[in-house]
Amino acid sequence: MTPDALWRGFHPFGELTGSDALAEKFWTPLRLSLTQMQRRQDVFFAGRNEMDGFTGTWVVSMGHLMGLFDRPWLGIAPTGKMTFLRYCEFNKVENGRIVETAMYFDIPHLMMQAGLNPFPPQTAAHLVQPGPLTHDGLLYDDAPEAEGQATLAAINAMIGDLGTWQSGLSIEDELTQTWHDDMIWWGPAGIGATYTIERYAKQHSGPFRASFTDRSKTKHICRMAEGHYGGFFGWPNFTARPTGGFMGMPATDKAGEFRVIDIYRREGDKLVENWIFIDLLHFWKQQGVDILGRMAEVPRT
Repeated sequence: MTPDALWRGFHPFGELTGSDALAEKFWTPLRLSLTQMQRRQDVFFAGRNEMDGFTGTWVVSMGHLMGLFDRPWLGIAPTGKMTFLRYCEFNKVENGRIVETAMYFDIPHLMMQAGLNPFPPQTAAHLVQPGPLTHDGLLYDDAPEAEGQATLAAINAMIGDLGTWQSGLSIEDELTQTWHDDMIWWGPAGIGATYTIERYAKQHSGPFRASFTDRSKTKHICRMAEGHYGGFFGWPNFTARPTGGFMGMPATDKAGEFRVIDIYRREGDKLVENWIFIDLLHFWKQQGVDILGRMAEVPRT
């Protein structure tokens, strides 16, 4: 890392500058808590960033940090058992060094493994999420450029379809344009994972759209692809105002930020798998609900 490298992480970490601050505030406490830690990587690719005219080079890593949960982390009581922290990171590289990072991780997922219930029952499935069905997500060699272009085109088409919320299309018909029927949406803890267009529309997309209004335009810092894999992140990606109940919680009518990483796998000309990281702790804190603070008062449910 360069001395002034910018690191962005989910709540409660936010933005950190330089390796010393990152080591002190994130990595050292995490490594002391999750002993014998392994990085169990499922997706690894690199490419040029569409958002800056394909000039910047970014490297993506996604998977789990697994260890024995032996000491408290963020006030979460340890279990002494195996624990998986879902993560995905985008690293911008210049002259052989990292100058900028977005590292997003699913803290509520770890809480649920530790026996806590940070949210009401979720609409989709809770599980430790596997990597790609095809087991080909580690791109240590360069993939054909045309494959990455096709993946980026599929992602951009899907992003364009997000603007059809107010159109006459049903959610299922809209999704069918850019997604395979047997798509898998590996969502964050609190929402869950769901399989097939029909169940995704029922278990996430439909409830989400019914819960929010005034969704802002999408803003990404990096969007890229290599081979059959691609993704993006923003800080935030968009804002929206909850006017209906969301995740079993009442509406606040207060706009909130969604900090998101999405990773995709393409088959043919459509998307078939999607791993999603959403900073739900940050979103709910903006709505007046401090999930970590509440847990400190009632550490076990």
